[in-house]
Amino acid sequence: MDIFPAIDLKNGKCVRLTQGDFNKITIYEADPIRQAQKFATAGASWLHMVDLDGAKFGGMKQFETIAEVVGSTTLQVQVGGGVRDEETIEKLLNAGVRRVVIGSLAVKDPLKVQGWLKQFGPEKIILAFDVRLNSDNQPEILIHGWKSGSKQLLWDVLERYSETGLKTLLCTDVSRDGMLTGTNHDLYREIQKQAPQLDILASGGVNDLNDLLALSRMKLTGAITGKALYEGKIDLADAIKRVRDAG
Repeated sequence: MDIFPAIDLKNGKCVRLTQGDFNKITIYEADPIRQAQKFATAGASWLHMVDLDGAKFGGMKQFETIAEVVGSTTLQVQVGGGVRDEETIEKLLNAGVRRVVIGSLAVKDPLKVQGWLKQFGPEKIILAFDVRLNSDNQPEILIHGWKSGSKQLLWDVLERYSETGLKTLLCTDVSRDGMLTGTNHDLYREIQKQAPQLDILASGGVNDLNDLLALSRMKLTGAITGKALYEGKIDLADAIKRVRDAG
């Protein structure tokens, strides 16, 4: 399992939100290039980046910063936040981004996103779904930066992509994101059961090394962690080694 350290960008700085709330922002590093280089030095292979301004307002807002980060490290970078058209995808890929993350649009306009999977290939496109468990304990997908529910269950949306060659799914339990309360293992087990063909990236709630080891034992493809790294609850270099040895 790969560990994906995360950089969330707002106004060019590395920040973290609590449960996606733009009123609950903590700035951890003013220079995202420096932060990415620290992750690379610790032994990371991948970097997960989100343009929070793009996610909130629509349209990629921090392309220049993202391109500088990509060009300044050996990390493989996946990027999301505000991707609304194929021109943005092409621009990111041409800048050296390895994979582009598509979120709300995959729910609102599945035909367009299905076309992108065919056009760019499933190795270049990740679908990212932010979910909150409803009253029936089923994962409802949230859209518009977690501000509204889609009234659609994760399973129904995944079914629409079952014939597209979709390879990688990123799923975040928003009730745990930024809370350091541990990951929702039951959710990821159910995804493995419902869509065994997918590579799954877990996100939301990673608190310590034990969380990462548990996800690794589940044979997930990757786990995204941000706040636990920035708060010093996880030493990235040690975690990478321990997860690798456990695997």
